[in-house]
Amino acid sequence: MSKAMRTDTQSAEPHVADSHDLIRVHGARANNLKDVNIELPKRRLTVFTGVSGSGKSSLVFATIAAESQRMINETYSAFVQGFMPTLARPEVDVLDGLTTAIIVDQQRMGSDPRSTVGTATDANAMLRILFSRLGRPHIGSPQAFSFNVASISGAGAVTIERGGKTVKERRSFAITGGMCPRCEGRGSVNDIDLSALYDDSKSLNEGALTIPGYSMEGWYGRIFRGCGFFDPDKPIAKFTKRELNDLLHKEPTKIKVEGINLTYSGLIPTIQKSYLSKDVDALQPHIRAFVERAVTFTTCPECGGTRLSEAARSSKIKKVNIAEACAMQISDLAAWVRDLDEPSVAPLLTTLRHTLDSFVEIGLGYLSLDRPAGTLSGGEAQRTKMIRHLGSSLTDVTYVFDEPTIGLHPHDIQRMNELLLQLRNKGNTVLVVEHKPETIGIADHVVDLGPGAGSAGGTICFEGTVEGLRSSDTITGRHLDDRATLKPSVRTPSGALEVRGANMHNLRDVDVDIPLGVLVVLTGVAGSGKSSLIRGSVSGRDGVVSVDQAPIRGSRRSNPATYTGLLEPIRKAFAKANGVKPALFSANSEGACPTCKGAGVIYTDLAMMAGIASTCEECEGKRFDSLVLEYQFGGRDISEVLAMSVAEAEEFFGAGEARTPAAHKILERLNDVGLGYLTIGQPLTTLSGGERQRLKLATQMADKGVVYVLDEPTTGLHLADVEKLLGLLDRLVESGKSVIVVEHHQAVMAHADWVIDLGPGAGHDGGRVVFEGTPADLVAARSTLTGEHLAAYVGT
Repeated sequence: MSKAMRTDTQSAEPHVADSHDLIRVHGARANNLKDVNIELPKRRLTVFTGVSGSGKSSLVFATIAAESQRMINETYSAFVQGFMPTLARPEVDVLDGLTTAIIVDQQRMGSDPRSTVGTATDANAMLRILFSRLGRPHIGSPQAFSFNVASISGAGAVTIERGGKTVKERRSFAITGGMCPRCEGRGSVNDIDLSALYDDSKSLNEGALTIPGYSMEGWYGRIFRGCGFFDPDKPIAKFTKRELNDLLHKEPTKIKVEGINLTYSGLIPTIQKSYLSKDVDALQPHIRAFVERAVTFTTCPECGGTRLSEAARSSKIKKVNIAEACAMQISDLAAWVRDLDEPSVAPLLTTLRHTLDSFVEIGLGYLSLDRPAGTLSGGEAQRTKMIRHLGSSLTDVTYVFDEPTIGLHPHDIQRMNELLLQLRNKGNTVLVVEHKPETIGIADHVVDLGPGAGSAGGTICFEGTVEGLRSSDTITGRHLDDRATLKPSVRTPSGALEVRGANMHNLRDVDVDIPLGVLVVLTGVAGSGKSSLIRGSVSGRDGVVSVDQAPIRGSRRSNPATYTGLLEPIRKAFAKANGVKPALFSANSEGACPTCKGAGVIYTDLAMMAGIASTCEECEGKRFDSLVLEYQFGGRDISEVLAMSVAEAEEFFGAGEARTPAAHKILERLNDVGLGYLTIGQPLTTLSGGERQRLKLATQMADKGVVYVLDEPTTGLHLADVEKLLGLLDRLVESGKSVIVVEHHQAVMAHADWVIDLGPGAGHDGGRVVFEGTPADLVAARSTLTGEHLAAYVGT
């Protein structure tokens, strides 16, 4: 009977619940998308391709993933939603068949000095519980091992209402934390060079202070003259000990100057509060230069940089304390944890082992848990975020990845591909935005957007299999099988940049001569020591301009014109042509629309619901006062100029009555780095990671550097654009510059004049130079992983 029932079940019609096997998108219009209609198969690996700026991220992140997250948030109560980020519904007509989306993007982890790889992945939390249970001597709860918790204690009387009477009782409390009291859990202490604060041969009135903004003409002068703690006409070198202490260290004190209540504070507490409490990179350039000149950060002498108190370091498991465990390479720490066998904490050990093994599996076994999160590259940060999803029991989830192969050596890309397939094989939908042919090749379904970038993109050019893409006539299809060839001849170096005894992080006293006047590519597997060599021994030297992947800081009011300095010559040209002030042509200054204050939109906050941004009716989104728009230059008003693409603006400012050489020069550089499609007034917040890096490159090409160091400039570049980048690198070298590129892309390696390969592995298995020479020699020798992959790439 049961057999018959089984047969009946098999022959039945498919269940209606199984018919929802597609994600349907109709009328998507986010950013540059042009009413896109598409159906994506569920439980398959779909790769989105197309040139940078074609609309891939707009479709995947700003439409599909954003709507999934918004709908999940709406399942919570209004009270809970009040504490969550409010998300507006994407510009799309229909989105059907969505599942829960888990986004693993390239956003850098916070640069908070207290955030480490361990705290970001919960590995530290598990280690703290482990040490609080098994550590000897026992010193307290898990927070006794946390460098973010200070030890505090207190006692006093408390008033309690009990039975209609007021009763006073004495209470005391104590919290045992693991924070080092000297550096407050930061691992480093700062020391201020007093000679950078003032010239002690002068008096305050003679302008002794050299701190930006500390002028005797303003409020500071009034405070220093009226405080009475020292004589402002006496040279600082002649101050008594007390006077010098009051000038430098006095705690905030209320004073009265000319009948006004003011607060006097010593120079050092003021600098610490106003400058040193902030991220150095977020400071204005002139203040950042002052901080870098005046402040030295040294390892905390009390905790040795471990951030932990002496008590936290005294508790050990098998002769290892928690600071030593966090400093271990994660692959070694995983082996140490595997050797622990304690039934009382068995579930904790199982979870910790899985987390640490995931690091190794994903190619991050070379990191340590005490590595500051802000120092991870975009690729490392993305893979760190993946760790919590590996081994997850969830199925029928949509995983969304943004170029997961960034920062990966060709040797590591295969491992990443296996992880993506592993997630798909568990019954999940995997959506990947990617440019690398190795990852496009494993897709079940490919969606190619384009045909161009910006306003020339935003449509579906191809949808189907990888083979179908290969035979299609789209830009991606034509370039999918592109393979660079080795150069027949290489340039001769004009000199060498000597590096001796480099030992930062995992480098093992590396000695290397980096040729000058040629294109040098520094390569090796992720974690082999490339960035350590550049940061520790090359960047910071005179004449060296480093273009790294640190994010561009800027609000929605910032755009390519303001970031590159392009707006300055444009405003001056408009002002000169119309006989008015340049400030009128800035939407952040006098020319702003009075209704929207130059934002172009009016924001309406709807509490726990998504706020509404509606176009300003006064200026119609143009951001400028109507009177300003009456002024023209070359037949265009300022809002029309800011709406131009870089390529259009280059033509506009290059000839005719609108000819402006200063603006044209900047626009030429933007076009050179492949950003011709960007609108010059487009908010920086809408740019992709690759676009931001190329924007930085275009800006820094104007510097008077002789050596340019580029960190993975192919990030976010389409196969067709890599050729343009190689042309740009050649032009830089031919103009007399030396170019050093840290890169994994085989096309850039093949195009190099000289290759320096680090390895042979990552972490403590790397840190050595395993090859120096021409690409042809590297391919012929095939003695390293890079050599093998480059030989396979060029087909020799």
